[in-house]
Amino acid sequence: MRYRFLGRTGLKISDLCLGTMNFGDVTDEKESCMIMDKAIDAGINFFDTADVYGGLQWPEIPRGYGISEEIIGRWFKKSGQRDKVILATKVYQPMDFGPNDRYLSAYHIRKACEDSLRRLKTDHIDLYQMHHIDRETPWEEIWQAMELLVQQGKVLYIGSCNFAGWQIATAQGLAKERHFYGLVSEQSPYNLTERTVELEVLPSCRYHGLGFIPYSPLAGGLLGGVLSKQKNGERRFREQELKIIEKLRYQLEKYENLAAELKITPANLALAWLRHQPDVTAPIIGPRTETQLDNAIEGLSITLSDEIIHTLNDIWPGMGGEAPEAYAW
Repeated sequence: MRYRFLGRTGLKISDLCLGTMNFGDVTDEKESCMIMDKAIDAGINFFDTADVYGGLQWPEIPRGYGISEEIIGRWFKKSGQRDKVILATKVYQPMDFGPNDRYLSAYHIRKACEDSLRRLKTDHIDLYQMHHIDRETPWEEIWQAMELLVQQGKVLYIGSCNFAGWQIATAQGLAKERHFYGLVSEQSPYNLTERTVELEVLPSCRYHGLGFIPYSPLAGGLLGGVLSKQKNGERRFREQELKIIEKLRYQLEKYENLAAELKITPANLALAWLRHQPDVTAPIIGPRTETQLDNAIEGLSITLSDEIIHTLNDIWPGMGGEAPEAYAW
């Protein structure tokens, strides 16, 4: 396992991040614990969760939330592995029906952090991430609340998720005014089919010293051999999924044929491409089974040549570079 610094920090995280969104929803507790055991054995030291994970739907039905954190907390208590894990969780999503049970007010940040600590059975969160931008709460209030959590030792680092490039810049500028370290990482969707972050988010992260942790590396399964699975009847697809597959069929055929020529799985080809991107710190994988985790770990040994990277970029063209050159001179 290779380890990289998380942005400008001195913290080293594994080349893959174990995402736990499926824990308690798709994956039961027994298998979730086996996945975490195997991840630790493989050298994965970075686990990502959220207070909202584990419910069947969101944000309409928040009563099932917190289940993923509870599973991780019970695993910590049973396994004694807390000190081997860089633990990341999130705040923002609705956790109950009250007007202050969501978003990034100082009130909700404090309560959400305390609730996460209780569910996770730990005294601190290594990376506390804002799950989305809150356009209604002033940054002065958000940063004051986060600073207090850091001063109390309940949180070590602060991260963002789904921020635009200018929002990262704004947050960092105001943190600097307060002599606060500010954001150390950003999570956004990034894969061969979705490369919008190349315009402004990745350049902003690079300039401000944020690690970049992409989620949805397989584009919701599109890059996981979807045509083969469709042909073999391995899974059923919703109508909307079938429309997307048909729209991208030509590219998907070229992509899956390339994976077959290279004798690697389409899923591992997608992950390998991400790990070769210079601004990527660690892709988040969300295995539903131990087998899926095994396959992702096996793919860590894959090295792609410049020629293969070029071929992949031909199949899945990016945004044309960074802004503004991608669309102007």
